Parts: sequence; C-alpha cells; structure tokens
Amino acid sequence: MSATPVRRMIKPVTKHAAGRLAVSLLAVAALAAPTDAAARASRSKRAAAAAATVAVDYGINLAGLPIGTARLAGSFDRDRYLMDVSAVLTGLVGAITGGKGSARASGSFTAAPQPGAFAIATQTASSGIAVRMALAHGNVVQAEVTPPLVDMQDRVPVTAANKRGIIDPVSALLMPTQGRGEPLDPENCNRTLPVFDGATRFNVVLNYAETRPVQKPGYAGPVLVCTARYQAVAGHRPDRPGVKFMEENREMSVWLAPVEGTRVLIPLRISVLTTIGTNIIEATRWSQGGTAGATGTAGAAGTSVAQASLSGQ
Repeated sequence: MSATPVRRMIKPVTKHAAGRLAVSLLAVAALAAPTDAAARASRSKRAAAAAATVAVDYGINLAGLPIGTARLAGSFDRDRYLMDVSAVLTGLVGAITGGKGSARASGSFTAAPQPGAFAIATQTASSGIAVRMALAHGNVVQAEVTPPLVDMQDRVPVTAANKRGIIDPVSALLMPTQGRGEPLDPENCNRTLPVFDGATRFNVVLNYAETRPVQKPGYAGPVLVCTARYQAVAGHRPDRPGVKFMEENREMSVWLAPVEGTRVLIPLRISVLTTIGTNIIEATRWSQGGTAGATGTAGAAGTSVAQASLSGQ
C-alpha cells in the first residue's frame, strides 16, 4: 500500500480522533477551603471516609480497526467530583499522527455537574493545544486557549451568553441520577448537555433507547442505552461539511453504567458515526475502590494537565 492513501485516511483521524476525541472524551480545580472551625471539622469528617472511586480503561476503534486507548479515573465524595481522562492513538495511526491528550475537571454536582475548573492538553506530531477554564455556578469566569484560535470570518461568534450555564467536556461524562434517583431509571438518559470546550459551544441531546445487560472485566449488569444528537451553537463554521454531517448524524449513542456507592453514571461505551466509519470507544476494564488520592493520575494526565492549569487555581 502506498503512503499517499494512508495519509489521506489519517488526516481526518488526526483532526477528529486526536483533537475532538480528546476534547469530547476527555482542570485542575482548587476548591475554596473553609475558614471557620465548624467547616474545618466537617471537612475532616468527610475526609475520614474513603471517597468512591472508579477507573475505566477503553479501547478506541474506527471502522473496525483499533486506533488507540483511553482511560477515565474518577473520585466522588458526596457531592464533589474529580475526573481525569487521557487518550492516546496507537499503532499506525499513532505512529503517523502522534495523537494524545489528557484532561481534568472537578467541581460539585446535584442534578447536573457544576465544574469549578477544567484543563486539557492535546498533541499531534505537528501541533498542540491547551485549554484552561475556571468556572463558577456553571459560568466561565476565566478561559485561555493556547495557541489562540485563528480568526475565521465564517465562524459563529461565541458570546458572553454562550459561556453561561455550561459544562466542560470532561464533566459532560458525569451523569448524576435524575427523577426518582434510581441509577437505571430511563429518565437518566433524557437530558441535554450544554458543553463549552473553550472554543466551541454545542449541545449533546440524549434520549432513552433501551436497557441492556452487559458483561465486561470488572462490570456485569444492566446499562442504559441513550441515543445522542449534536447541536452546534457557537464557535463553529456552519458551512463546513463536517459540521453539517454531525448535525444530521442519527448514528450516535452512549451506554451509561452506574458507579457503585454514588448517584452518578459514566459512559461504558460511546459510538459515533463519522465520515470515514463508526468510531467506538468501549470499556475494556472497569474497577472501583480505593481513596480519593488514587485518582490523581489517569495515564498521561498528570504532567500535561499540570502544565495547562490556570495560574492561581
């Protein structure tokens, strides 16, 4: 096989798998420390009990071919969360693109995540990008993209209103229980995720499809299967074929599995039809237990995300 067809196939993989995949799959947050004695005592009491933790390894396949791996590590302490996500492209795709990324998000949650900070760093053989955001009550109060985005005249402007009432791409992977609070209640599928990744604002609209049994190393039980739709809001280029394809895409779904000891669900499988085949990110191993300190790293997340953290955060 000549190098030209391979590189033609890899080019969209670089943009979508190494870039958007790392962002969508995939923040160092500093939670305000209580100053009064009663608050300090309450915090100490919470720290004495081990937080619920989960670590999930994923395989990434495109058009039936394995192209990479990913890992999610989360810690959940009552209504607080910390999540690390990392992804790396492997094999021929990885050798050509050098694609990898890592991200971290943390904050609190009730019916929906309320992130306090988010950071992500992605890299290919030819370029890299870092995004850092600080948030309060779902509103972006500080954001930085390095290097800055190129000003495209046909890009829909991101307004101040587009940065309010949002969640980051990593926090979007956290689904608190809704309705009656039962983890397998179909209502836990029915939600709209208002995502802002530092450059683009979009919605992911989920709807319940079915409940099915699943067996993976470390996890055996039912999962919720949700269909997904993409809605571009701002920061995108509406005439681009890729944007139009995603807005019309009906072949997207996510399987949600409950994290034991919490009232949250996280993806066990994500499937998205792309212009060159179906991209499937599916769990290969699921494990729970340990303490909050056990989730400090997720693959390559530690170094890259630390470098991308907001100063003063």
